[in-house]
Amino acid sequence: MLFQKKIEPRCTYCAKGAPLEDGQILCAKKGVVSPAGSCSGFRYDPLKRIPPRPAVLDTSRLKDEDFRLE
Repeated sequence: MLFQKKIEPRCTYCAKGAPLEDGQILCAKKGVVSPAGSCSGFRYDPLKRIPPRPAVLDTSRLKDEDFRLE
């Protein structure tokens, strides 16, 4: 599932924030803030959020017996 119903508010992916070069966020409401912060004016922008990478399948432990039906 890419889009969850309840997203934890963070200034990093708020529609009112813009990233600065030093890793801070420029908020239209609060000014320069931390990326992990949030406020009551949070508006979620799904295009700013980078989802975690999917897990990689580790096939090194699998054997032929794992794929046989008996």
